Amino acid sequence: MPYLRKFDFLKWFYPGMHIKRWLFLLMLGVTLMGLGFAYVLRHVYVSYTFPDVFYYITLQFIPQIARGALFMGVALSLILFAMWKLSHSLFYSLLPHRHENGESLVNIIYNRRYLSRGPKIVAIGGGTGLSNLLRGLKEHTTNLTAIVTVADDGGSSGRLREELGILPPGDVRNCIAALADVEPLMSKLFQYRFSQGSGLAGHSFGNLFIVAMSGIVGNFEEAVRQTSRVLAVRGQIIPSTLTNVTLYAQTNDAGTIRGESNISQTQAKGHIKDIYLVPSNPPAYPEAVRAILDADMIVLGPGSLYTSLLPNLLVEGIRRAISASPALKIYVCNVATQPGETDDFGVAEHLAAIEEHIGHGLIQYVLANDNVEGVLLKPERSQPVQLNMAPANGVRIILSDVVSQENRYRHDSTKLAQALLRTYEDRHQLGQTQPEAEERLAAAISD
Repeated sequence: MPYLRKFDFLKWFYPGMHIKRWLFLLMLGVTLMGLGFAYVLRHVYVSYTFPDVFYYITLQFIPQIARGALFMGVALSLILFAMWKLSHSLFYSLLPHRHENGESLVNIIYNRRYLSRGPKIVAIGGGTGLSNLLRGLKEHTTNLTAIVTVADDGGSSGRLREELGILPPGDVRNCIAALADVEPLMSKLFQYRFSQGSGLAGHSFGNLFIVAMSGIVGNFEEAVRQTSRVLAVRGQIIPSTLTNVTLYAQTNDAGTIRGESNISQTQAKGHIKDIYLVPSNPPAYPEAVRAILDADMIVLGPGSLYTSLLPNLLVEGIRRAISASPALKIYVCNVATQPGETDDFGVAEHLAAIEEHIGHGLIQYVLANDNVEGVLLKPERSQPVQLNMAPANGVRIILSDVVSQENRYRHDSTKLAQALLRTYEDRHQLGQTQPEAEERLAAAISD
């Protein structure tokens, strides 16, 4: 690391840093100051007689051109050193946690300038899958918009929703914690969940913070915006709709399940056949529609298929905006099945369930994990999602190792973000599928 930092100085002169213009202006001012000072010294020099010692002090035994170059070099070194130390003093006072982590000032500025020029990405979903995705994407761009479901009715969010009539803050809280550019301790505080206390047990501090902010600013959406500002969130988090919706599911055995929490917890009533919202046609949040239409890339998932992703897509305005957007549209398939929701689902069944609810032609790419080696199978629990579909109906398959080494049933946020950005950068060169992926897909399907 110390060796690499020797080259950090060059980053000050990279394009887009907005440093060179001010450095040039500073140098111009110092040059003019030095020129004026030189005129005064010359006048004094020709008007008065100085002792012989000044001959050596002023280095007159060195040619004038060499003296000038020497003085300018020393002056430039002093100026740059002074600017460097002054900038460090100012920025480390404002960003002490970055200083403690050993991050250099030039890297802070470079990353922010670089990230601000990144692609505009809209991520749609909810739960831990969406927040995991955002942790990886925020290292590549600050032009992020997370659109989250408001159908959550379980746990702390469900209690606050029932008691106060507020939209569920849980998924918003997870996204804020994932995108916050603050000290790690602040993120942990925001995610802290009370384990005891009358009325407090089960609530998370972040949920209560958002509720309190709603009371101060007057509404939920402004509370999310102000909370994001306080915690220096890289991007924005917005709900798919402001309507207080309830999620329903119908199963293959003609059963009906009410509520997102009951859908995810119930496993004995058969596979899910259909899901729908009540009220049936909630209006989309205008900012969500605007972000989708302005996006460069739209990412659907990962996350619970029926309780995190589809509730957003069932909002008609969101679905129409995705269809109308010129952005690249990618569905990130889960790496593992979810008991009670997607038992025995492969990649094909995941995509089919989405298209059954929102129609064909909305998704251009499906990003699926191809690293299932060494995964221990767990009877009656989650299983790795199988690669059982070939390119069809204009949908292109992208295979990549996106699984976490620590938990083979979850995505790795860094790998996932890199795979998505590669797809975005190579979208014009990609054919119907990756050549090597086609062989692996054929082998997987034949098995």
